[in-house]
Amino acid sequence: MEATPSQSSTRLPSSAVANPPPPRESAELFRLLVERVRDYAIFALDTTGHVLSWNEGAQRLKGWSASEIIGRHFSTFYPDYDIANGKPAYELKVAVHDGRFEDEGWRIRKDGSRMWANVIITALFDDDGVHVGFAKVTRDLTERRAAQERALAEARRATEAEVANRAKSEFLAVMSHELRTPLNAIGGYAELIAMGIGGTVTEQQQDYLSRIRASQQHLLGIITDLLNFSRIEAGQVAYDLGPVSAQGIIDGVMQLIGPQADAKRIALSSEPASPLLLVQADRQKAEQIVLNLMSNSIKFTPEGGSVRVRCTADGAFVCFAVEDSGIGVPVDKLAAIFEPFVQLGRTRTSQHEGTGLGLSISRDLARAMGGDVTVQSTPDAGSTFTLTLPLVV
Repeated sequence: MEATPSQSSTRLPSSAVANPPPPRESAELFRLLVERVRDYAIFALDTTGHVLSWNEGAQRLKGWSASEIIGRHFSTFYPDYDIANGKPAYELKVAVHDGRFEDEGWRIRKDGSRMWANVIITALFDDDGVHVGFAKVTRDLTERRAAQERALAEARRATEAEVANRAKSEFLAVMSHELRTPLNAIGGYAELIAMGIGGTVTEQQQDYLSRIRASQQHLLGIITDLLNFSRIEAGQVAYDLGPVSAQGIIDGVMQLIGPQADAKRIALSSEPASPLLLVQADRQKAEQIVLNLMSNSIKFTPEGGSVRVRCTADGAFVCFAVEDSGIGVPVDKLAAIFEPFVQLGRTRTSQHEGTGLGLSISRDLARAMGGDVTVQSTPDAGSTFTLTLPLVV
C-alpha cells in the first residue's frame, strides 16, 4: 500500500540519519566543551583540594592563568575570613559525604576584587567507589546580585516612603483637627463680641475684631491647604465624577470670590457660557480649582486691576480661562509655580501670604479628573491660567 503524503513526510532519508561519533571523538568534544566554555569556571581538584586542571572560563572569571594556578589549593579563591573559619575544608567534607556541595558567596579574583559566585563541588569516585578527587564549577553572579540588591533597596525605599506618607497624612489629619477646634472657637467668640452680646463694642474694638477674624480665616486656609495636599499625595481623595454645568461652576465661584476682589478694588467679571455646556467632573473640586485660580490672580494683581473668567469649548475639552492684569510670571518660572510650596518672589517681608500649594493642588485635582491646569503669562502684563476638563457630548 502506498504511503499517504502525511505518512511519507515523517520518514527521513537514510542519508539524513547521523551516525553516532566514535568514543574517541565524543571524548574530544567533551574535553573541548569543558575547556573552552567561557561563562563557567570549571576545574578539577585532587583529594586534598589542589587544582589539577583549569579551563578558559576559570581564567576569564578568576584572572589566573593555568600555569599560575595549577598545583595551588582552591582556597586561594576564598576571602580570609572564610579560610580562617575552615570553610574550604568544610565544603570538601560535605561534598565527599553527600556527593555534592552547593553554595553562594564572595570569592576572590587575582586582582583582589570580589565576585559573588555560585559554587558547586562534586566528589568524584572511580568504578570501585574510591574517592579520586573533585569537580568544581563556579559561576559569576555579581551583576545578578547587584540587580537584586538594587531592587530590594528600591522596594525598601518605596515601603519607607509609603510609611512616611501615611504617618504624615495621619499627623496632618490630627493637627488639622487640633488646630481647627480652637481657631473656630476664636472666630465664634470674635463674632459674638462683634455682635455686642457681651456689651457695647467701640469702633476701635470692631476694627480689632475684624483683624482677629481675618487672621483666623487665614490660618484655617493654610491648614486646609496642607491637609488637601497631604491627602492628594497619599491618594486618599475620592472623586464623584458626573456631568456638571460649566456655567454653574463659574456662578458658584463668583459668589465666593466677590468679597476678596472688592477688598482690593479689583474689577471682577465673567463671560456667560452656554447652559448646554457640560463637563465631566466632580463639581466641588472643579469649583475649588477655579476658586484657587481666581484667588491667585486677585492676590498677584495690584489694586485697581482686573480679573476675568470665561468658559469655551475646545475640541474634546472645556476651557475655564482666568485672565488677570497682574504682575505676570517670568518665562523661566512658568513650570516652577506648579511645584509644591513654591511662590515666586516670596520673602519674609512679602505682602503675598499663603503656602504656595494652591496651584499644585489645583493641577493635581484637574489631572485626576482627566484635565489639566496650564498658564500663559507676560511679566508686568498679566497671566492667563486655564483649567481644562473633559467635555460631555
